[in-house]
Amino acid sequence: MLEVVNTTRIVTELGLDPAVDRHVEFAAELRTGLARVEERLQEVLRSPGCPELTEAATHLVRAGGKRLRPLMALAAAAFGDGRGDAISAAALVELVHVATLYHDDVMDEAPMRHGVTSANSLWGNKKAVLIGDYVLACAARVGAGLGDYALRSQAKTFGRLVRGQFLETTGPFEDCGRHAPYEHHIQVMADKSASLIAMAGRLGAQVSGADERTIETLGQYGELIGVAFQISDDVLDISASTTDLGKSAGTDLREGIVTLPMLHALDDEGPGAARLREIIGHGPVSDPVVRQEALRLLRESAGVVRALAEAHGYAAKARDLALSLPDRPARALLVGLSAFVVDRGE
Repeated sequence: MLEVVNTTRIVTELGLDPAVDRHVEFAAELRTGLARVEERLQEVLRSPGCPELTEAATHLVRAGGKRLRPLMALAAAAFGDGRGDAISAAALVELVHVATLYHDDVMDEAPMRHGVTSANSLWGNKKAVLIGDYVLACAARVGAGLGDYALRSQAKTFGRLVRGQFLETTGPFEDCGRHAPYEHHIQVMADKSASLIAMAGRLGAQVSGADERTIETLGQYGELIGVAFQISDDVLDISASTTDLGKSAGTDLREGIVTLPMLHALDDEGPGAARLREIIGHGPVSDPVVRQEALRLLRESAGVVRALAEAHGYAAKARDLALSLPDRPARALLVGLSAFVVDRGE
């Protein structure tokens, strides 16, 4: 897991050149900015007079995470004049993300998140849903402070997040748009994952006074990098260990979610693919022994390789968009980020 608050790792892992002073300075600025975002998150989520709610609402924030969305917002803000409240913009997108995690874990019955016990396991489903709602309310309060553009962006993005979750829950063969399985899953990734990263890019640039072309370019970059990131996540759910993931491996199988590497593996020929079709065709794989068998078959299939190739394709398009932006240290970071999000899955 990337510790984005570490300046050295920002430089070495995200494409900044340690021999270039302005790159090192920008990395230090990001580290300071991300630390301020953490403080802002704790501040906004505090519920005066209700310490239990404060503890529960900050549970996943304190557990850590990649902080990809705040990083994206702060990097996007570097393309403006720096007058806006980029810290609040970065906090807003992370609050929306954290709220969805509380709700996702209820739907998935997940026992872990970010290496800690999930909120639903600690406080039960009813309270976990309410905690997610509270975090969303806090996000709306931050958005109101940023103005109309932020509120409209938040509303549009949250609508996409819900649609993506709905389509994923409905499944590729019964969704309301009658997508083919492949197109269905791409739509789910775009709505459920990429939309919030795109919002981070647009909002960070908008609050800092960037021009419309730059705002739109950063939004498009976020859409592409978000899909690449989610494909990489889907691969990791198959290939990584529970310890490395910070949550249970094979979660998608357990919940009956057919991801891109699974779709590719199901298209294969041979006894392994036939057995996978038999396992996955019955819906959620609740039996841990059968789930481990499915994970083994998926790891041995060409599905993971094909999915990663597609992730690289999305990342390459994102890289090209980043290179069209003004030549600033933030551009180098975005170029490096396009490689990092797919390399983590290999």
